[in-house]
Amino acid sequence: MAINKAMRVALKALSYPDLDVKKNYKLHRQVNSAVNVYIKPRYSIWDHKIAGLDHDIPVRIFLPPESSDDEALHVLIFFHGGGWVIGNIDSYSKVCTNMARQTGALVVSVDYRLAPEYRFPCALLDCYTVTREIFLDSTLFGVGADKITIIGDSAGANLAAAVSLLARDRGEFEIPRQILIYPSTNNDHSDETGFPSIRKYGYEYLLKSKRIRDYMDLYINSEDDLNNPYLAPLIAEDLSNQPKTLIITAEYDPLRDEGEAYGKKLLEHGNTVEIYRMKDALHGFFSLPKHFVHVKRSYELINSFLR
Repeated sequence: MAINKAMRVALKALSYPDLDVKKNYKLHRQVNSAVNVYIKPRYSIWDHKIAGLDHDIPVRIFLPPESSDDEALHVLIFFHGGGWVIGNIDSYSKVCTNMARQTGALVVSVDYRLAPEYRFPCALLDCYTVTREIFLDSTLFGVGADKITIIGDSAGANLAAAVSLLARDRGEFEIPRQILIYPSTNNDHSDETGFPSIRKYGYEYLLKSKRIRDYMDLYINSEDDLNNPYLAPLIAEDLSNQPKTLIITAEYDPLRDEGEAYGKKLLEHGNTVEIYRMKDALHGFFSLPKHFVHVKRSYELINSFLR
């Protein structure tokens, strides 16, 4: 199968050494930070903390370069990827800078706690707490709830889907839209029983199926967590009353099938869903520089969805 060579090289540069992630997750974090060096953009950003139950949750806020006080901003609450184990607001700040520029929205990037030091559901609760604060306090950014969207990639998309479920179940606020970019939604990534894309693309396409399983092993507290829909939204029996949803998957991604299956299940439960498979794309493409065709196409889809 032909894949654009430039994309493969670029994604390889953004990927991590082929080391045992369970034994070397701290090294993976260091490499991730070194590869994704953050340079402060020319326009406004600021760091802030939102109070949780027992700790403060860091967030970084990105203003679009041409924001206007006369026009209400859209707000995107962003949860980064990294298998719940690596990544932070610094390593994803290039992505969020481009997101603010491409969408014209104010972007709030959440620095949730990472596993294995903080296992499930710590990351979810951090993301939920930040989201709840923004939805319940309209004075924070001066916009109504109808202009707020949650968005994440990979494990961050998993957290976005779980936040939407938790928000419905707790009934504290309603999320109008969510954007899930190559989301992890299932609890089974084995070659024997997982989706076909796990077997087909889980060996030679940068994100290996073994690494997915290793990340999940570091994230969960026990095997019982695998049966929790807040960890694996696809297994939820009831997916009614979920936000309007855009799901973008990558053609050569082991997570492709479960992301698309989640979208189809959302549809079956009466939700409004758009599913788009990015042709010739690999997992992680959303972190590529802005001139890559798949990044450009993603923002065409995102902007159409938001407007």
